[in-house]
Amino acid sequence: MGEQKRREEAQKRYFIFERKNYQFMLIGVAFIALGFILMAGGGSEDPNVFNPEIYSWRRIRLAPALILIGFGIEVYAILLNPHKKK
Repeated sequence: MGEQKRREEAQKRYFIFERKNYQFMLIGVAFIALGFILMAGGGSEDPNVFNPEIYSWRRIRLAPALILIGFGIEVYAILLNPHKKK
């Protein structure tokens, strides 16, 4: 009977990450998505007309910064160990 119980315990599936990891991952994905949304647009309807809005502060500085912050949060979420004792 003890051997069967050990097999069942060995066959149990465990998630690699805990709830806290997934929460940080969702926050990181939200930052990345917001960055890409802010970066979108700025084109011109007529290809012969230049639209200087494509070089706005929002598209050149803010959106890429949000994307990089999002990737940083994702790395933190992967490396986070919620069971680590302080």
